[in-house]
Amino acid sequence: MGQALSEWGLRGVEVLRDRVAALVIVDVLSFSTTVDVAVARGASVVPFPLGDRTAARTAAVAAGAVLAEPRETAGGSRFSLSPRSLAGIASGAKLLLPSPNGSRLSLAGGAGAVFTGCLRNARAVAAAVRAVAGDAAVGVVPAGELWSDGSLRPAIEDLLGAGAILDALDLPLSTEARVARDAFRSAAGDLAALIRGSVSGWELIDRGFAEDVEFAEACDVSTAAPVLRDGAYQAFE
Repeated sequence: MGQALSEWGLRGVEVLRDRVAALVIVDVLSFSTTVDVAVARGASVVPFPLGDRTAARTAAVAAGAVLAEPRETAGGSRFSLSPRSLAGIASGAKLLLPSPNGSRLSLAGGAGAVFTGCLRNARAVAAAVRAVAGDAAVGVVPAGELWSDGSLRPAIEDLLGAGAILDALDLPLSTEARVARDAFRSAAGDLAALIRGSVSGWELIDRGFAEDVEFAEACDVSTAAPVLRDGAYQAFE
């Protein structure tokens, strides 16, 4: 039986990608949650690095995708990194989604199977990963946030999301993976308060996106397992 491994951020992806048969990127606030909402409705999501809007527009046209708007300027009728903005996306739609962490890590995932998971779909993603990996090792990577100098800021919501997936995988765990799983088990009865009280959570709430945090704190409400295929996250089949 394979082992489940866990490391943080972009460097974690780089360390694990050649050692595992499947990799799970966990960016609870908000990339992984947003992708889950879209894929659960039958849409697909193209990850793209945040920053260059001109390059993003060109890539969206080439992919035949709608380009997501910045969350602050999107408003209620346009798609963005906000999970609530995807609640009405049509089945079959394709969205190009720039993001600072989840997209960047997804694109660094290498040749193996790359999934994105969160609290909403932890069990569904774990089942899909087990199906793909068989007896090989798997990796679960909490994305974390970035400080202003570009260095990693560990984020508790990503630790808890990774822990939920590791708990559902029911595999032998590395020490790092065990700590994440145990953190989730310890917090399971108080997830909403912890995520709302986290730095990422209160920042979003302070910016007027409390509903996005509500989407993210829900546990195992989705059966979607987004897997990166042909450059886009799609439902695992």
